[in-house]
Amino acid sequence: MISGLDHINIETTDLEGTIRFYEQVLGLRNGARPPFTFPGAWLYSGEQALVHLVGVDDLTNTSTGAINHVALLANDFVGCKARLNALAQPYEQRVVPDSNIRQLFVNDPNGVRLELNFHDE
Repeated sequence: MISGLDHINIETTDLEGTIRFYEQVLGLRNGARPPFTFPGAWLYSGEQALVHLVGVDDLTNTSTGAINHVALLANDFVGCKARLNALAQPYEQRVVPDSNIRQLFVNDPNGVRLELNFHDE
């Protein structure tokens, strides 16, 4: 019944810094968002609002706990790696065994671990 990932929602005490991270590091675009009564931003890949951010004052009671990371499909492995290096953004590089999938792992400003998967590049 599941046909794909619609979006991820991240709560943050640093809304502007988190927006900058997703724009500068991952190349997403800050775009249209419904007029909710709470602060936030929707960050787009093409026409899809892939990352929803919610600005909060305190993260004490917001943790989902068991989620280890979020995996995203990506392209332009060389360009992405160059961008991470230029921004001095720490990352970990891996290759999935017995496959052509290369991976970059990076943490956002809130500690959310992102797995970027590059297929057959």
